Amino acid sequence: MRGARARGLAACCALACLATAPATAAAAGDDAISSYDRLSNERGRTYWSTVERSVAVRARPARKSRAIGSLRRFTYYGQSEVVIAIALSGDWTRVRYSGTGRRTGWVPTSALSLPRLTSTWVVIDKRHRRLTAYRGKRRVLRARVGIGAHGSPTPGGRFFIRERLVPADRGGIYGVLAFGLSAYSRHRTDWPGGGQVGIHGTNQPGLIPGRISNGCVRMRNRDVRRLGRIVRRGTPVRIR
Repeated sequence: MRGARARGLAACCALACLATAPATAAAAGDDAISSYDRLSNERGRTYWSTVERSVAVRARPARKSRAIGSLRRFTYYGQSEVVIAIALSGDWTRVRYSGTGRRTGWVPTSALSLPRLTSTWVVIDKRHRRLTAYRGKRRVLRARVGIGAHGSPTPGGRFFIRERLVPADRGGIYGVLAFGLSAYSRHRTDWPGGGQVGIHGTNQPGLIPGRISNGCVRMRNRDVRRLGRIVRRGTPVRIR
């Protein structure tokens, strides 16, 4: 079964002509691995999968490799867990997964659903307090945002949209729509779910742009609605 799932993933990528030539892991800053087939560039070509069973995340594509994390099937809010499928090596997939800091590692391909492809991606510029969304190479949205205050900054790095949530109170602090990211705050670990960072609307649009949040990215409601028509789960988000 593991081999069949891995072959299915490889075939899916080959048919779409999206798998590139092998790249050395050293160039990507990982533990030394001879080679792997890169799947996602996270800039218009991103494969994402749901987690089909709980599994340890390994430093290398081997069962005896050091465990550096773990995946569960569901998020704190009960939605199916999502990862980005970055690369393949035999029966293993290198994934980007949720948590604090830089979260990448290897899991058996059999633990994941067959991947889905998205061409959308998002860049959040903290200095200029601006969110830009792309579909492939085409910019489809640019909007001003609020970011984390100095005492609880919005974390920087490569993340992805993990879940889509509609707040019960659309006139509340989260506005009309929210996206849970794979990013977590080191400064708000007491939050429900452990400090997950999100992109969401607001009931205080006059504060945007600014350093106004506990780490989340706030958008005016009209802008977060527009974002909601563009992105999906698995959409990569670069915060810089």
